[in-house]
Amino acid sequence: MTRILHRAAHSRMPVAVGGSGIELFDAEGKAYIDASGGAAVSCLGHAHPAVISALHEQLDRLAYAHTGFFTSEVAEALADLLVEDAPAGLSHVYLVSGGSEAVEAALKMARQYFVEKGEPQRRHIIARRQSYHGNTLGALAAGGNEWRRAQFKPLLIETHHIDPCYAYRLQETGESDEAYAARAAQQLEDKILELGADQVIAFVAETVVGATAGAVPPVADYLKRIRAICDRYGVLLILDEVMCGMGRTGTLHACEQDGVAPDLMTIAKGLGGGYQPLGAVLLSQKIFDAFANGSGFFQHGHTYMGHPMAAAAGLAVQQTIRRENLLANVVAMGTELETRLTERLGNHHHVGDVRGRGLFRGVELVADRTSKHPFDPKLKLNARIKKEAMARGLMVYPMGGTIDGRLGDHVLLAPPFIVDRSDISRIVERLGDAIDAAIASLPIEKH
Repeated sequence: MTRILHRAAHSRMPVAVGGSGIELFDAEGKAYIDASGGAAVSCLGHAHPAVISALHEQLDRLAYAHTGFFTSEVAEALADLLVEDAPAGLSHVYLVSGGSEAVEAALKMARQYFVEKGEPQRRHIIARRQSYHGNTLGALAAGGNEWRRAQFKPLLIETHHIDPCYAYRLQETGESDEAYAARAAQQLEDKILELGADQVIAFVAETVVGATAGAVPPVADYLKRIRAICDRYGVLLILDEVMCGMGRTGTLHACEQDGVAPDLMTIAKGLGGGYQPLGAVLLSQKIFDAFANGSGFFQHGHTYMGHPMAAAAGLAVQQTIRRENLLANVVAMGTELETRLTERLGNHHHVGDVRGRGLFRGVELVADRTSKHPFDPKLKLNARIKKEAMARGLMVYPMGGTIDGRLGDHVLLAPPFIVDRSDISRIVERLGDAIDAAIASLPIEKH
């Protein structure tokens, strides 16, 4: 009997006992290809010797020192490296233990920035439906994942949401990418004006939407339009790259491909690669200056922020990605993954869309390709796919509620950056078989 409250109270989880490269092993000796990196975390796979060595070295030197008393050499080194490669204008780093903490801190930074500037009336946060920004109350309030939000709504701060840039579902027939991008971005300006141009703190968005909708990238110049609207009204742009960032899409930061730099950026997951709990906020010089020239501090903090062991993991992971030129492999294998998914599933009767960037890909399932009508959520197709994939030794990240929090199913893929062509072939073959088996298991009259 387990004494752990697992994610599902009645689940019987396999026991992970080891890992090597792109595989994890359970206590029964079965191997699983980690084709989702857990939750887009394990960018270097498992048991990478360079990271393990760095952690041993740091543990021998210093395991922990509270940031109320000390900084550490390794935390300073990680911050230097992150700023060196950051989008233009991002000048400082705030180290935390994960993505939810990073988003929570970014929201508070944004609010305090305006207080320091003498604009305390700004109080509104705008985000997008079908987004996910974390499970702490502030991050959950900003997010647009209705299933996660529903039972906690009475506890959530007031936030405002516009439509996502979701071409497969929301772009009109015959509408060009440019026209759709303009229409989708215009919703932000409309919402700012509705709330009051001097009342809005920030707009929060995942550069490429992750788990909630399944690797949905922005279309055309959507993000440039968003950046311009934020600038027009003095609203801060917070880009959430917790899942899609740190090389996952083929560039270190996903927004590089859109030619946009935010005022605040949240990162985690691939930052430490799962070797330690680690997240960060990258903030612009103007935000740092507002704190430095105002109250002199950011009114926030966590016991384990800047943890030396976590910083050592992040530094080793990021140095390894650079040393092994893994972003080039993400681009090459991302193209291979797209090609193989299209070959296997592009004409599948129940696959409506294959999308994403780099090694961050989503497959959306539909009951009917022509109408794009989703499967009945009562069938729990996403859970069936996960079960069939695990039976075949494959870890993927299926979810339901893709369209509106209730309807729709998709599978997210985020394999480690070290994959090769044979790995991609095995991943797609097993995924295709799992999808076919899951659909075959549905009651005939219901699909």
